[in-house]
Amino acid sequence: MLDYYGVSELFTPEERQVQASVREFVDAEALPHVSRWWEEGVFPGQLVPRLGELGLLGASLPTEYGAAGVSNIAYGLIMYELERADSALRSFTSVQGALVMWPIHEYGTEEQKRRYLPGLAKGEIIGCFALTEREGGSDPGAMQTRARADGDSYVISGTKMWITNGGIADVAVVWAMDDEDVVRGFLAPTDTPGFAANPIPRKMSMRMSSTSELTFRDVRVPATQMMPGAKGLGAALSCLTQARYGIVWGVLGALE
Repeated sequence: MLDYYGVSELFTPEERQVQASVREFVDAEALPHVSRWWEEGVFPGQLVPRLGELGLLGASLPTEYGAAGVSNIAYGLIMYELERADSALRSFTSVQGALVMWPIHEYGTEEQKRRYLPGLAKGEIIGCFALTEREGGSDPGAMQTRARADGDSYVISGTKMWITNGGIADVAVVWAMDDEDVVRGFLAPTDTPGFAANPIPRKMSMRMSSTSELTFRDVRVPATQMMPGAKGLGAALSCLTQARYGIVWGVLGALE
């Protein structure tokens, strides 16, 4: 491990064990193939069930929802080892855990948690985080995507850009302005009519990542798919803050 300041001396035995197991997985199942995957520009979807088996998806979330319940340090070490292979592998895991599972756990209803979190933790469900737009980047204040209330449903219209996991996701955590111009978070199944994921080709970096433009053309979701706690700019930005913790560990893995 890249550790000029002897920080690893502070790790607990459990955290060292987590790091060792992830390093073994990466060395055996990722590193021998990453050059080819990078050249071909494909995401190794066959690794997703393995990530779930190893408890690497949403690893720091509570065990009652199917996650591993490891410490934040252990979670960081997971990100370190995954990005040591390739940034896209860490990015997939970051999005699944910090940008999909975390907001559901933090802002969702108990029914939403029970419905989605165990499957996301196992890799049986894949999620994406649909915030960024072409004109405003990750600035929720510039958001143009709208969610119009219509009876017991919301109708979502807009476009999201540079969305990691967008082309392979089963559910999108999509952020949109409601009728009162308040940012709200919704759980939109990607098989809903009006949803489309358009791959972004010829990338110079993150080539192994499934990166897409997402279009929502009158995508109708039940009002029960809105996360009640995901209200306002702070909710969307808190998810980015959560994800950045793992990214900091990941870039050190890339540096190694």
